[in-house]
Amino acid sequence: MKIPSNTLTEEELIVLLKKKDEKSYHYLYDHYSPALYGVALRVLGSKEYAEEVLQDAFIKIWKNIEHYDSEKGRLYTWMINIVRNTAIDYLKSKGYKRDQMNQPLPKFVHNSKEFSESEKEENMGLDTIVSRLKTEWRELIELAYYKGYTQKEIAEQLNIPLGTVKTRTKSALLQLKSFLKDFR
Repeated sequence: MKIPSNTLTEEELIVLLKKKDEKSYHYLYDHYSPALYGVALRVLGSKEYAEEVLQDAFIKIWKNIEHYDSEKGRLYTWMINIVRNTAIDYLKSKGYKRDQMNQPLPKFVHNSKEFSESEKEENMGLDTIVSRLKTEWRELIELAYYKGYTQKEIAEQLNIPLGTVKTRTKSALLQLKSFLKDFR
């Protein structure tokens, strides 16, 4: 099947991906990699690590597409979760920790938040949506989703009760969900 350059619906793309159509994989990569790279870059703060994680995540997406369930959410949301989880796993890996310890001081100090203009643009969509949250909610989302903290770790970090973290996180996620409906 010939894939039109810019006209696949999400449903059509999913069908082709589940059939392991290689052209659909290229279409998926071409259309989603900039946004997913932005997620990886936000979590990792390094172009090199983000590129590596993005490649790993696309392999996971390709291998596990049959587990995607449209009843549970959009394909894009499913892929964001794969990229985010892959990036967090990477942060927690022994190899990453060893690399961080072996960095020269200037690279370690300045590595994470100096993004090029194109990287800022790739990350801007998600940042724009998250920035619309109340400050206290945004902080929770950043700690949980970009840094991989558990709710208990967030409570300890912010010195607030665990129940407050859970309530605020739920509220923040509901607000993000409504923002994303408007974003479509």
